[in-house]
Amino acid sequence: MAGESYLRYRWKKNSAGKLVKSAVIYTFDEHHINQKDVDPLAAGICEKLNNAGFESYIVGGAVRDLLLKKIPKDFDIASQATPSKIKKLFANARIIGKRFRLVHVFFGDKIFEIATFRSFEDGATGNTFGCIEDDVKRRDFTMNALFYDPKKQLVLDYIGGFKDINDRKIKPIIPLKTIFEDDPVRMIRAVKYASLSGFKIPFFLREKIKRSTSLLTRISPSRLTEELSKILKSPSAGKIIEELFAIGLYPYLQPQASKLISSSPSFRKRYFKTLNALYKKGTYEAEEYVDSLSEGLDALVRDYINDNVDWQNTSEDAYKDVFMLARKFVLPMNPPRIELGRALRIMFAEHDITVKRWQKFVRV
Repeated sequence: MAGESYLRYRWKKNSAGKLVKSAVIYTFDEHHINQKDVDPLAAGICEKLNNAGFESYIVGGAVRDLLLKKIPKDFDIASQATPSKIKKLFANARIIGKRFRLVHVFFGDKIFEIATFRSFEDGATGNTFGCIEDDVKRRDFTMNALFYDPKKQLVLDYIGGFKDINDRKIKPIIPLKTIFEDDPVRMIRAVKYASLSGFKIPFFLREKIKRSTSLLTRISPSRLTEELSKILKSPSAGKIIEELFAIGLYPYLQPQASKLISSSPSFRKRYFKTLNALYKKGTYEAEEYVDSLSEGLDALVRDYINDNVDWQNTSEDAYKDVFMLARKFVLPMNPPRIELGRALRIMFAEHDITVKRWQKFVRV
């Protein structure tokens, strides 16, 4: 990333009718985003929306990763268009969600999520459609609050995120007193972002997380499952989980594993070694993600299952019992049965035990 020059700005009239600087605009000469790393389908979605008169950008983690010379796994889009208008433009689109209505655009096995700009009138968790200036205030950290126009190759920065990425800082946008009260999952994401980017969590933010860990008890198992599943499919799963444990969040994600990590140095060493083995050979600039959730689940349960199953005296008939053992171990995480089944069949196969195909659909 190049240094800032502040050569271009976006302007907006304030309540008094006076023009004020709204955002800093960075050109290619300043951000150096490689256009080859931008998914052409995501760029095409933005172009189609813009051509229809709706301001639209690639946003969030994708822009952060592009600036860090890392190829994004997902390309999310934010737009001025409402979900119904987006659906009219894309025959391959589907509106999802009840309270937070989003649009998914499908291209084969690729899914692109489009969110309408939301107002800040009702706070960071409101669901009133608004403008881009308000939308940016609802995002969690400045590093995730940048907007990228792939056609013009411009990065819009309303909140100082470009500089914070350059300075390797994780800085919250929402006031510290409410950021985790509004959504406790942001604590998990802060740790994940720090581990993936190599940034440090500032002392004040780390202490706030440590004091707020119990807020995770308010989060549903489905959301915790979603967050942990994303972590397990990341090339830095082991690093992220070690940091989650160190900061006090992991006991709310994996209470049984956390107890064993705390009480057994041997289990702790093996557990983190297994998770760190998920990291593939790619460099930070070109990391590869784990192919499926089953690989991550295999790493998550492997040491516990090996400690509690006598493989020499185990047969296919024990599959359901082992499945239930693994299922209880990962609570409150509730992964798809088929993925957990695949993980366990890997372990059974290593001990020359073939599990019949129907066993993968075990219901408990």
